[in-house]
Order: sequence, then structure tokens, then C-alpha cells
Amino acid sequence: MSKLIIQGGKPISGTHTVPGNKNAALPMLAAALLASEPVTLENLPDIADVRVMADGLRALGAKVSGNLSEHRLTVDARRLKADPVVPAEICSRIRTSFLFAAPMLIRKGRIRLCAAPGGDSIGRRRLDTHVDGFRALGAKVIFRKTGTATLMALGGLKGTYFMLDEASVMATENLVMAAVRAEGTTTLYNTACEPHVQNLCRMLCSMGASIEGIGTNRLTIVGVPRLGGGTFRVGGDAIEAASYAVAALVTHGALTLEGVEAEEMAVLEPAFRKFGVRWVAEGNTLRLPSKQSLRTAYDLGAAIPKLEDGPWPMIPSDLLSVLIVLATQTRGTELIHEKMFESRLYFVDHLIGMGAKIVQCDPHRVVVTGPTMLQGATVSSPDIRAGMALILAALCARGTTIIHNAESIDRGYEAVEANLRALGADIRRES
Repeated sequence: MSKLIIQGGKPISGTHTVPGNKNAALPMLAAALLASEPVTLENLPDIADVRVMADGLRALGAKVSGNLSEHRLTVDARRLKADPVVPAEICSRIRTSFLFAAPMLIRKGRIRLCAAPGGDSIGRRRLDTHVDGFRALGAKVIFRKTGTATLMALGGLKGTYFMLDEASVMATENLVMAAVRAEGTTTLYNTACEPHVQNLCRMLCSMGASIEGIGTNRLTIVGVPRLGGGTFRVGGDAIEAASYAVAALVTHGALTLEGVEAEEMAVLEPAFRKFGVRWVAEGNTLRLPSKQSLRTAYDLGAAIPKLEDGPWPMIPSDLLSVLIVLATQTRGTELIHEKMFESRLYFVDHLIGMGAKIVQCDPHRVVVTGPTMLQGATVSSPDIRAGMALILAALCARGTTIIHNAESIDRGYEAVEANLRALGADIRRES
């Protein structure tokens, strides 16, 4: 276990290069199992979750080569194990272990996962949509009370019409990977259309898949007998870009972000405008001027504005934690509504302990009034995004903050203390 020790009050300024999108990299790694030739992925983030996903590929018999510190891995899945099993230690560490299901149903007609998918404890995260979709495609799925799962499709998968009962990102990714090699045509309705889902679909099309409707909530997929390999680039991580932007905003620094995805940041910009934030976007570069006057933009009639998450292009759930910290440093009041996960907002107790003026209305809603001078404290990171939010609070707090369970942040943010230190933060890690 390790902890981060942060002395607040240092402006975050300079230039930060945004790494590849974690939420795109993990399904793209799983999709490499579908290829009959090697697949090389570039701009991979050097984070714990990518390393665990690579271990899962190796457990299934794929050869993984390259150096993640150079943000590049090659996956050769030509000699997979005949009876594929994902060990419990991998399943329990990462939720996207369940994304191995679709490729292995296609390649070997079966897969066994030895534990329930792990990941952040931010509330109930259903697998029902995955399972219902696999069954509609002709697979047999057996779940046990121990958390293990066995999926079989020894006769192959057949195209179908399936409406997802929720616009689940990971279920969309799993079912798309299953459908691209299923026999016949599959229509998926109410699919997620987040940028990382689009990244996966475009990668599969480059490998030879036939997918229509990318970027919408209705995908039509014609199965093909084979998918080839190739080299594919993971897009920049908009959530990391937004997190570092908040670091600069709450510490009154000037920041340049390189490698951002312009279209994704354009979708996020209205949420930041509600806090009075202004930035300049030029291609894949985004610049934030220093010492911005953060002030709530009230709705018509001087009504308190509400920020709420939802399926793309609404605000991503992963962004709400850092926006709460931004709200604590903004003059005015915001209602923030997390509709998707009932446990994501519990970390605000730590912010309240640091002096934030926050009223938690229920598990899904908080009212934040700012600006407030936060005080350093000893806290613990419960998950990736809450952990980053606590770092941001510590950066603008008076005094020293100690954040335990720093490994949870490493799952989604690359070299966070080194990158922030390069931008002026007083931050160090201790075991």
C-alpha cells in the first residue's frame, strides 16, 4: 500500500500531454483476441488496469509483446488455449475481464471466468444486459453463486435483433465483438455511443468488420468469417484532460493540454462554462488562461443550475467527482446529480471534512456552495475518480493532505504524482 502526501497552495501550470484513453484501451485489447493476425496498439496509457488486462490476454494463451512504458503493445492471438479460463486473481481486479467473453466465444466456443468482475466499488454494476444479449445470439451462460461464470457457444453465434435494457457501455462493447463474427446480421438498439465505443467499432471495421450506425444508439452488424490484424492508435483521454484542467483552475494556474480529442472536449465544454471556465482549443491542443474568475452561471430566473450525468453526449459519470471539487472553488451554488451509481458520491464526506460546504441530499445528489478554503486532512481513496478528486482538493487546500490507498488512482491515471510534480505540485509518494 502507498500514500500520497501533498502540500497545497502551489499553482499547477505548464504543459501536460494527455495519454491514451483507459476506457478505449481496455476493450481494444480484448478485441485483439478476435484477430487472425497480430494487433499492435499505440498510445496505450501506462496504468495498472492495462497491465492487468495484458495479464488476462496471456492467461488465455495470447502472446503479448512490447513495452508499456513506451505506450505500445502487440497482441498475437493465433494460438489461444483450447479451454480458455480467466483466473480469479485477474477477474477480481478488473471489471473489463468480462470483455474477454465475446472474443473467446467466437474463437473457442467457450470461456470460464473464475470470479465476478472486480473494479471500483461505486454501486451495483449489472451484467444482465451482457448475459441477455449473449443468450439472444445463441450462447449458453451459467452463473454460480460463487461469482464464477461459464459461457458456451459450441455451435457458433447467430445474428439477431436485440434491444439493450440500458445503454451500457461495456455490454455494447461485448455484444458488438460477438456480433462481428456471428453468422448473419445483428441489430443492436439502445446501444451506448460514447467515444470509446466508437473507437472500438472503428478498430473492428479496420480489421474487416461490417458495422453501420457508429456514433448512434442503433448498430447494424453483418458477421464476417475473419478479422485481420493491424496497428491502431488509442485516442486521448478526455477525463484525464478534464481532471488536469480542474487542477489548474482550482490552483489559479495556466495550463496547456496536448493530445486532447477536440470533439470530446467540445462536448464537455458546456459543463465547464457553468462554472465560468474559459479555454482556447486549437486542434489537439487546449489552453487554459491563469487566474480565471470562477462563478456559477445560474439558470434563467436565477435558478440553481443542475449538473447531471448520463449516456453520451451528456456529462460522463467519471467526470462528476472532479467537477464537485471545482464547484467547491466556484462562487455560487450547484446541484450535482449522479444518476448512474449509488455509491460514487460517498467520498464527499472527505471533502466536507476538509471544509467544503456540501449538503448530500441522498446517495445521488449533492448541493455544493463555494468558494471555500479547504484544509489539509488525512483521507483514503475509494476509487479511481474519487481518488483524483481528493488530489485536486489537496492541491488547493491549506496545509498537508495525506491520501491513503493511492494504488486505486494508479488504475486510471498514469504516473500521477510525477506528472503533477512536473507542473509545480508539491506531491510525493510513500509506501
